[in-house]
Amino acid sequence: MGVKNDIIKNCLSLGIDSIGFIKCRRFDELESFYKERKALNLENEFEEQDIEKRINPKKYLQEGETIVSIAFPYLTSKEIKNNGFSVYTKGLDYHYVVNKYLDNICKIIESYGGTAKTFVDSNSLPERYIAFLAGVGFIGKNNILINKKYGSYVFLGEIITDLKFYDEDRGSLKDLNSFKECGECTKCYDACPTKAINNYRKNSNICLSYLTQKKDLELWQMEKLDGRIFGCDTCQLICPYNIKKELSKIKEFNPLSFMNDDNNDDFIIDMNNSDFKDTLKKTSCGWRGKNVLKRNALIRKALYLKDDSFIINDKKVESPYLREYINRLFN
Repeated sequence: MGVKNDIIKNCLSLGIDSIGFIKCRRFDELESFYKERKALNLENEFEEQDIEKRINPKKYLQEGETIVSIAFPYLTSKEIKNNGFSVYTKGLDYHYVVNKYLDNICKIIESYGGTAKTFVDSNSLPERYIAFLAGVGFIGKNNILINKKYGSYVFLGEIITDLKFYDEDRGSLKDLNSFKECGECTKCYDACPTKAINNYRKNSNICLSYLTQKKDLELWQMEKLDGRIFGCDTCQLICPYNIKKELSKIKEFNPLSFMNDDNNDDFIIDMNNSDFKDTLKKTSCGWRGKNVLKRNALIRKALYLKDDSFIINDKKVESPYLREYINRLFN
C-alpha cells in the first residue's frame, strides 16, 4: 500500500483523521515576517531567537524530504468549566500523549527503511503554517489553526522523514493572509481582553495565555488575568468555527478529576511538591512549575474572587517569589 497509506490507516484506527504531507524545505516566505517581529521587539523569552531554526526544517534533519503534519483533537466534552484552566490543560500532558502516537508512526516509516524525527513543541518551526500548507486546517484571525471538523481545539505534531511521499502545498502565504474563511467576522478581535490580536499585528507579549506563564507580572497584568490560572480560551470560545464541533476520541485528553473541579484554588495555593507531582505535574501546565501556578491562584483569589480572607503564615511559604506576591495582593 505504501508508507503514506499505512500512516493514514494507522491514524484513522486511532480516531485521528486530520493529516497532511508537505515537502521539507526552507520556508523562505516567512523570513521577512520573523525579521519584522524581531525588529519590533514582539518576540518573547519562549521564542527561538535564531530565525534560521524557525524557517529551515533541515536544521533538525538534514536529509529531510517530507514533513507529516497531524492534528490531535482534544475537546472531549461540550461542557467547559470556568475554573481558571484552559481546556487544553485538563487532560494528560499533550507532549507525552502526542509523542506516543507519533512514535508509532515513526515505526511505520522505519519499517520502510526511513529515518524519522518527531516534534511536539520541541522545535521552533512554524507548525501552524506547516499544518495550513498540508491542508490540516486554516489559520484564523486569532492566529490559531482551525480544523473544519474539530475547530481550534487541536494539538499539532510533526514528523520529519528522509522518505519522499509529500503532496503539493494546499495553500500559500497570500492565501493565509487573506483570512477568507473568517470573512468579515471580527469576534475574536472584539473579545480579546488585551487586544493581543487585531487587524494589524499579533502581539503575543500581551496575550493572556502568555501572561499566565510569564514569571513576573505588573499590577495591570495581574488585573487582566481575570481569574485565569493557566491559558486563555477567550478567542476560541467566541469563534463561530468552534460551535457544535465533533469531540475527540483520544481518551488521554479526558479531563483529569482534579482538573474538572469547580474550585480548586485553595488546594493549588497550599499544595506541596508531592501534591503537585500527583496532580498538575501530569498536565501540560506542569512544566511551568508549581510556584507560577500558586501565584496565579493567589491572584485569582484576591482580584477575581474578591476573597480577602486569605491568612497565611509567612514561615509556611519558603519561596521569596511567592511572599512578594502575597504582600502585593493581601497587605
